Amino acid sequence: MTKILVINANPKSNSFCKSLAEQYTSVAADKHDVEQIHIGDLNFKISLDEGYSEITTLEPDLLDFQNKVQWSEHIVIISPVWWGAMPAKFKGAIDRTFLPGFSFKYLEGKSIPQKLLKGRTSQLIITLDTPPFWYKLIYGNPIYKQLKHTILEFCGIKNTSSTYFGPMISASSKHRKNWLDKTARLASQIK
Repeated sequence: MTKILVINANPKSNSFCKSLAEQYTSVAADKHDVEQIHIGDLNFKISLDEGYSEITTLEPDLLDFQNKVQWSEHIVIISPVWWGAMPAKFKGAIDRTFLPGFSFKYLEGKSIPQKLLKGRTSQLIITLDTPPFWYKLIYGNPIYKQLKHTILEFCGIKNTSSTYFGPMISASSKHRKNWLDKTARLASQIK
């Protein structure tokens, strides 16, 4: 049994990302221990105004976010692409919670920090209005590069797969059903 954290990174109260998160959770919960976070439900100050220069007290929702990340063995991030990247509220949650001492630690004399979230894996499910091949080829796949390399790997989390659904803007109900079915298959493949 794997401890799975499913993060719906879309802040909207009703979105296809939320439906995907619910689908993933429902299927995975048959064999695994699953927790969910819906970014839109969290109440916190989005900006880390002073960076790491000053300690900013974490709100209860962000403490819960950190606790669920620490508890997890596998993290599923379901995010829309907004202006080429992740929604600001999700980025704000990362900025505020993936802090030194929690997700990484600077070591004196070393240019690469210690990765404090090692041993975890992740899976990305991305929705977008742009056709996925165009987003990857022409725009350079910035959400993937940021999440996989500069956030997850930086902290020691190994991404195992990335799945793209789009374009959402013109998707028929049949497309959406197929994407929900694929999400169920992804959830059923977790060991």
